[in-house]
Amino acid sequence: MKEEYRDRYRKFGLNVVYYRKAMRVTQLQLAEMLDIERSHISAIELGNVGVSFDLVFKMCDVFGIKPKELFDFRD
Repeated sequence: MKEEYRDRYRKFGLNVVYYRKAMRVTQLQLAEMLDIERSHISAIELGNVGVSFDLVFKMCDVFGIKPKELFDFRD
């Protein structure tokens, strides 16, 4: 990942945390819903990895939101 985008990855991760907690599920439970490893959820939430559009769309289905909501970065 390019260093210039690190803050955006972090903000995306914080949005994933927000929606996960709003659903009151653990990282492990979310990982199972998304069919990925818990460590991958952790890395996403910390902003350490990027995600595919497939995973973004799957997250939106699970969270019951539109993709733009995951990319609504608040200050």
